[in-house]
Amino acid sequence: MKPDRFNITGLALAVAIGGFLLGFDANVISGAGPFIQKYFALDGEAGSLQYGWAVSCLGWGAMAGNLSAGVLSDRYGRRAVLRLTAVLFLGSALLAATATGFTLFVLARICGGVAVGAAILTAPVYIAEIAPAGRRGSLVSLNQLMIVIGISASSFSNFLLLDSGADNWRWMLGVQALPALLFLLMLGTVPESPRWLLGKGRDPQALDVLGSLHGKAAAQHELAQIRASLDAAPTASRWRSVFGRRLRFVLLFAVGIAFFQQITGINAIFYYLPTIFASAGNGLSSAFAQAAVVGLVNVGMTFVAIRLIDRLGRRPLLIVGISGMTVALLSIAWAFHAAQFANAAQPVVNAPLVLCAIVVFVACFAISLGPVMWVMLAEIFPNEQRAAAISLVGFWNSLVSATVTMVFPWELQRFGPAGTFLAYGLMALAGLLFVAAWAPETKGKTLEELEGTLMRAANG
Repeated sequence: MKPDRFNITGLALAVAIGGFLLGFDANVISGAGPFIQKYFALDGEAGSLQYGWAVSCLGWGAMAGNLSAGVLSDRYGRRAVLRLTAVLFLGSALLAATATGFTLFVLARICGGVAVGAAILTAPVYIAEIAPAGRRGSLVSLNQLMIVIGISASSFSNFLLLDSGADNWRWMLGVQALPALLFLLMLGTVPESPRWLLGKGRDPQALDVLGSLHGKAAAQHELAQIRASLDAAPTASRWRSVFGRRLRFVLLFAVGIAFFQQITGINAIFYYLPTIFASAGNGLSSAFAQAAVVGLVNVGMTFVAIRLIDRLGRRPLLIVGISGMTVALLSIAWAFHAAQFANAAQPVVNAPLVLCAIVVFVACFAISLGPVMWVMLAEIFPNEQRAAAISLVGFWNSLVSATVTMVFPWELQRFGPAGTFLAYGLMALAGLLFVAAWAPETKGKTLEELEGTLMRAANG
């Protein structure tokens, strides 16, 4: 029996629908936000913090999803957690679209955040655990591709629904129920992760799944590798062993790259993109259209990342991408600073420069920190600690994201766009230095080979 490559790709795409929902749910607020702000009368300085809370509460919910995903997926399986996220996405979309009170709206968005936090960790882990070593980077990146397609789809959906009446924000949020239902149905075709099955002592089932994915001969060899890895794992609890010396190097690297992925402002920029373009002097309709264009760039460059990640490797993409992000963020800061310096009473911002710099920033993020971080997190941790470690790192990533998103409106009022984007640019520069010093190369190796190499590095 020969490996069925289409089957592996098909399974990865089915699981990656969760990524589409994640991207759609996270970005849809960028269009619905101004109308939600008006509907719930979130005015003044206190209102700006409430508005920041309404936008960022998805991220706070994601932290609960991050922490619970590892425990639940270790106990009940990767597939069960993915099914739960589909139900939560569906319920959140319907509840947020029909909410009449601010508290109920926030609770609905937090519910969606739990789904986001669980899906963003579980999907890449599942794909990494079924993928052959030579295609793992591109297959795991399919999840990131679906995330950015979801972001782009929500931008276009927001633009198309902009003139649908006073309740346009309800339609923007509610349309997500359709792909959520599709995701739930598609998960019926997905088998359980063979590595999870082996961890539960269900070797015959694991061998069947591996055989259907990689062929019988390769399945026997891979099963032996996974079993040896599990047998060699420490006997301490998963959570305790995550903080042990054995995982010290990979945990520090994972926490660092998760920090820099969000502290550079990617989610703040996406969630408030129409607001940023409007502050540069564009009308509301033009700002929404430009946000949709940025979404397309994000999708296109993610295809480039998928093409290159298993050819060039992870480190080169990170270094090139973060370098471009740094230049782009500092250019945005300069555009707003130059306008204020030239005419403090009525600054005129170089809008084309802001648009081009944001496009460059998003393009560089899409080939580097966007997909590469999640690919590497799914690769660098040992089988036994993978789910628990990624839950911990994902929680940290969501905490940074939610904090950056929540304070962004306040930052704009307090420091202005120039100061805000200058801070992001300096953080990107720090991230570049971190990656150059710490990032390992993981392309072309099995998960078990990486475990041996990285654990030796931690103890060497």
